[in-house]
Amino acid sequence: MKSEKQQENKSKGVSSHFPYGGFNNNMSRLKNTFDQSAKKVLNVYCTAGYPKLESTLEVMKALQANGASIIELGMPYSDPLADGPVIQHSSAVALANGMTIAKLFEQLKDFRQEISIPVILMGYMNPVLQYGFEKFCADAAAVGIDGLILPDLPEYEFETEYGAIIKKYGLDFIFLVTPETSEGRVRKLDSLSSGFLYAVSSSSTTGSENQGGNITAYLQQLRGLQLKNPVLVGFGIKDKASFDAVCQLADGAIIGSAYIKALENSTNVNAATKSFLSSIFG
Repeated sequence: MKSEKQQENKSKGVSSHFPYGGFNNNMSRLKNTFDQSAKKVLNVYCTAGYPKLESTLEVMKALQANGASIIELGMPYSDPLADGPVIQHSSAVALANGMTIAKLFEQLKDFRQEISIPVILMGYMNPVLQYGFEKFCADAAAVGIDGLILPDLPEYEFETEYGAIIKKYGLDFIFLVTPETSEGRVRKLDSLSSGFLYAVSSSSTTGSENQGGNITAYLQQLRGLQLKNPVLVGFGIKDKASFDAVCQLADGAIIGSAYIKALENSTNVNAATKSFLSSIFG
């Protein structure tokens, strides 16, 4: 006999593997976000455990309430290669606050009772492997996470080992491409990605200034490839002008460092988030 909880989950389309209301991506929240959004998609990065250890859900709720389309939740790491000084600092603060992957999943166990927009975990392979890769994917799916960004997971290892585990737990996986990525490789990474493709605006770190003319040509090139995934542009998107500019040639944008800066000196997370996102949307 199946338990009442299993029967209830089945009626909701929720697998019994995912006890907290997560689901495999037969009903991808990311896909629905791009399919149903009447405006350009804004993915906002925040660091788990920043500015305070218990800030994670408060920040997530503020982002949803004030218009973010997707939340990219950073798992702090001591050596974040793709991140600039602002996000590196937020990671250092979060680690000093006591944030770990285990603590994050504890904080997230009931977040789907309040957060309906897609949530992606962004981080690096070292702490995920220390936690246990399959356990990480299982626990992410269990709480209701939608997808993963792991910039240092190589394409080959994804294809031969880790991709099958990610798919097993119904998680989307997002690869990054840069202006230097060849057309053939862009197509390959697009074929392996689901949810969206992360177009890095320049081969630098997050928070760097981008170079307008070069970005335009790069995004026009990506658009011309007619990729299967929506394209979101990140690195250097910091205000309404830069958001609007990339949105003319892409499906939306990713903002990280500028939002972390807005939180840095704030005593009211919701007020700071409302002010920041209002300035982006105009």
